[in-house]
Amino acid sequence: MTDPKAQLLDAALMHVPFDGWSPATFKAAIADSGVDPTVAQAVCPRGAVDLAVAFHQRGDHLMLEALKAENLGEMRFRDRIARAVRLRLELVTDKEAVRRGTTLFALPPYAPDGAKLIWGTCDLIWNTLGDTSTDYNWYTKRATLSGVYSATVIFWLGDTSAGNEDTWAFLDRRIDNVMQIEKVKAQVQKSPTLSKLLAGPNWLLGQIKAPSRFPKEQFPGSWTTPRD
Repeated sequence: MTDPKAQLLDAALMHVPFDGWSPATFKAAIADSGVDPTVAQAVCPRGAVDLAVAFHQRGDHLMLEALKAENLGEMRFRDRIARAVRLRLELVTDKEAVRRGTTLFALPPYAPDGAKLIWGTCDLIWNTLGDTSTDYNWYTKRATLSGVYSATVIFWLGDTSAGNEDTWAFLDRRIDNVMQIEKVKAQVQKSPTLSKLLAGPNWLLGQIKAPSRFPKEQFPGSWTTPRD
């Protein structure tokens, strides 16, 4: 059975460059896709805003599939991160749809949606690349990558260089900046004097834990089949 939201999104994309992620685009998507208006409203209560969210999530899915097909074993970890971000942008077939989405999610009512989407993209990258952190590093990794990703997207939207080479150079510089910060953090941790001075803050950070990743059967209210 065809997903009605996917049908609406496919139909909306030809209108987004002209009308943005707007009610006009949503209305045109319903007409072009043939999806029943009641069904359309049910799967997209916020209209085109929900389609903009779906468009971003579709890009995440494509990135995930591409990453799984990549041979990343020989790469340094910082290069794996750069490759993931680059893939996420290279797989975009409609830059104007991203531009319009960036404008939409900059508006106060939808800024939380935009932040959540960026965090979700960066969380997906870290998880796919095998991040196993369970302490405060789980948060700092995603927060730092969110900053790198956001800045790279903004640069990419205005990039007119051949093959977006200026964007990839910009991305490499941002990741190098992050690696320098990590290097300083490691040096601080190795310094006995600084370690003593930061004992209190380090203890506090040690109390921060990553969200639990419980197997589905461990969630309250779920049914677990008894084993023999």
